Amino acid sequence: MTTAEDAARLGLDRVGGRPPLRDYVAEVWKRRFFIYSMARYKIESENQQNSLGMLWVVLKPLLNALVYGLIFGLLLPSSTRPDHFVEFLIIGVFIFEFFAQSWSNGGKSIVTNAALVQSLAFPRLVLPLAAVTQRFLQFMPTVAIMLTFLVISGGFGAIDLHWLFILPIFALFFMFNCGLAMITARLAVHWRDLNNFIPFLTRFFFYTTGIFFSVEKRFGPKPATSSHPATDGHPIVMRISDFQPIHEFLSLARSALLQGPGYGMNLHYWAYATAWSFGIFAFGVWFFWRAEERYGRVD
Repeated sequence: MTTAEDAARLGLDRVGGRPPLRDYVAEVWKRRFFIYSMARYKIESENQQNSLGMLWVVLKPLLNALVYGLIFGLLLPSSTRPDHFVEFLIIGVFIFEFFAQSWSNGGKSIVTNAALVQSLAFPRLVLPLAAVTQRFLQFMPTVAIMLTFLVISGGFGAIDLHWLFILPIFALFFMFNCGLAMITARLAVHWRDLNNFIPFLTRFFFYTTGIFFSVEKRFGPKPATSSHPATDGHPIVMRISDFQPIHEFLSLARSALLQGPGYGMNLHYWAYATAWSFGIFAFGVWFFWRAEERYGRVD
């Protein structure tokens, strides 16, 4: 009998070994409170040295929205702006900030916690999940501010049950970001340069997803006017946007929170966003689990 077989007979597991996927997921689930606690600790540790402390959790996205609002509010002609432009922009900036921070922090969660990975035995999936949970906890106060602003500005329109749609939208978006963070975290272990490319990728998505302009209004079909005939717009661009997950989540959130022309609920986006979220999350868990034994060798 080999040493490995004898250890298995006695119920001993190899340190850093990869358990079956079901057992691995169960171990991660047992540590759900640790994931939450770690996320809260990270938020406090990041802001305790600042004079304004935890206030930066909401100040940063507010300042981003203010800067982008001033810049693009001046650059974009009023005729090309979507209805409720300020509210449209704030929703886009706040939600995209959650996505960008989740992707960046989750992607480097193994590399930046190399000492922890090498010194303690635990499922490494905890780390990218904690990173996204941290950003989600920081996202919640900004959602409250966003809703308050929309009520004050009148962007909501009539009060109705549409508001409740943001709950499943944000739940799906959280799943999507977790899956993307898990995939990126594994890739970043093998290719460190990936973390340097992520800021450029997020910037590309920011300027092409429709944060400060309406994709439908810019590239969609144009009705006939007295001076111009009707056109089909850019159907290829529109088709690509329909299957781009960030654009889908932004459109769903805006259709739930805003009312008026251009803010109707697109049922196809619900199907696409759900498929993206569950698909990326499931693949992310499997993909990350496959390399579990290699994370302890992070330098």
